[in-house]
Amino acid sequence: MSLKAKIEAIIYAAEEPVTVDQILGVVADDIASEQSSESTPEASEAQPAEAKQQRDRGRKRVREIIEQLAAEYDSADHGLEIRQIAGGYRMSTKPEHHDAVRAFAKSLKAPIKLSLQALETLAVIAYKQPVTAPEISEIRGVDSSGVLASLISRKLITTAGRKQVIGRPILYKTTKDFLLRFGLKDLNELPSIEEFEKLTSAAQSDLFPAGAVADATGVPDSEPEPTQSAGEHIAAPGAESADAQGHFREKAVESTNTE
Repeated sequence: MSLKAKIEAIIYAAEEPVTVDQILGVVADDIASEQSSESTPEASEAQPAEAKQQRDRGRKRVREIIEQLAAEYDSADHGLEIRQIAGGYRMSTKPEHHDAVRAFAKSLKAPIKLSLQALETLAVIAYKQPVTAPEISEIRGVDSSGVLASLISRKLITTAGRKQVIGRPILYKTTKDFLLRFGLKDLNELPSIEEFEKLTSAAQSDLFPAGAVADATGVPDSEPEPTQSAGEHIAAPGAESADAQGHFREKAVESTNTE
């Protein structure tokens, strides 16, 4: 990956305006390699007194690349732009596309918040499907019938026939909406059970801050519809650039609401 591409990815993924020093902290080695290839062997071995000069050159190089990217995005062929905000840089939609972005945001499904109980039940179904209600309750240690009804109403799970045993209990499985909501290609992209256990333990310990977490659609829970005026900008999604398992992990810690 080129240095320009790395810096572009960092600005895109940042939820807050990212500073030159923050970017330099990530790409310093790339810049050092780039500069050493252009210098003589003697000059490439920096002395302690030259550290500040190297850092200044690094900052200058980062700014040059950001300016190049900003110029490229300034073209009418791009709907995004790179703006300098509060001492940092941020990628956002251009104001002339506000109406189109607003209309799109209004058409998106409302995000789903899951309690820890619902998340545990959904995880059991995802990993053990098809599975019956008694089997789910046995694994969790509590009755899960109420949570199952909630998950069905949210179209995250559905019935999958009946198990051929005494009583013929109903089997449950996840739905296509489950994959869509968690940004998964298929069930093979689920995190391992060990990873999931760590996530639920972290959630119970309140290690993750409560608040809006974007689901796979990229729309934050707290604000499904943009409200800024036509002259303002809508920031491009950041965390949404994570991989499919990342989406599932984000939802795994979203346990602030109860059923």
